[in-house]
Amino acid sequence: MSAPLRLLWLQSGGCGGCTQSLLCHERPLFAELAGVGIEFLWHPGLSPASGPEALQILEDAASGATPFDILCLEGALLRGPAGTGRFHLLAGSGKPMTEWVARLAPRARWVVAVGSCTAYGGLSASTPGNPLEACGLQYEGHIPGGLLGREFRSGAGLPVINIAGCPTHPGWVTDTLAALALEGMQPDDLDELGRPRLYADQLVHHGCPRNEFYEFKASAEKPSDLGCLMENLGCKGTQAHADCNTRPWNGVGSCLKGGYPCIACTEPEFENPGHPFLETPKVAGIPIGLPTDMPKAWFVALAALSKSATPHRVRENARADHPRVLPVQKKTGLK
Repeated sequence: MSAPLRLLWLQSGGCGGCTQSLLCHERPLFAELAGVGIEFLWHPGLSPASGPEALQILEDAASGATPFDILCLEGALLRGPAGTGRFHLLAGSGKPMTEWVARLAPRARWVVAVGSCTAYGGLSASTPGNPLEACGLQYEGHIPGGLLGREFRSGAGLPVINIAGCPTHPGWVTDTLAALALEGMQPDDLDELGRPRLYADQLVHHGCPRNEFYEFKASAEKPSDLGCLMENLGCKGTQAHADCNTRPWNGVGSCLKGGYPCIACTEPEFENPGHPFLETPKVAGIPIGLPTDMPKAWFVALAALSKSATPHRVRENARADHPRVLPVQKKTGLK
């Protein structure tokens, strides 16, 4: 039996929400990872080693004395002030986290950015002027580069694997790690922004519980309404790459199922949309953020047709917080 793959996990500038999400995985986390041959070398929140013992683990990994396979980083890289990285010193080491990551990344077979902060800079980079000089591992927003540079490739020949999301779905993390352990990954398994296609080939719109309202352009007017949230309340589910509604959290939950519009948290720079999250910017009454793969003229024409054909039930329920008009009981005589 081959030796297990060793996973080293570090946390940088962020809230730790991706780890919290991972701990809400539906199946026992450690057992599932062990089942595909992965063990934690160290995780700051889940491993018993701390203080000098933990620093020795990191030093041995960085020097090559302790081989490891997967480097996961959670949180943005804080390069400030003035490129020194001293806004974030790894406790007890006196060294910037950016220095540790730069030493560890070339030692790993695969480097994984867990969350949109680590992938693209995220919320840590959203302050005007970015005084923290925060960035992702291999991106600054949409622009390749980041801490490791656009040309970086891990030991297996891949760029950074960006499991974007705020937070990430635990299944995106475990499925990506399982794919690495069982088959490896190829460049074609990642999309153009480095996200695993196992979830990024989908749109949040797929499986949305409000799709009937979307089809008839029956829109909600306030957050408690049941209707489609795209026209008035800022939903970007038709533009966001993720499978949130076909793979809900804990089997049941998603932002839209909870009544909140999709803010496209898997996309670079989602944190600075240029408008309030619960508003839809419009030009001449037409939303700017239309579906990414549909010509605007076609969308406008179909929207007008759909609204003219909206059933009374759908129109009334869209502006209510519970179904007021129920589906008609209709007998067709067909068996």
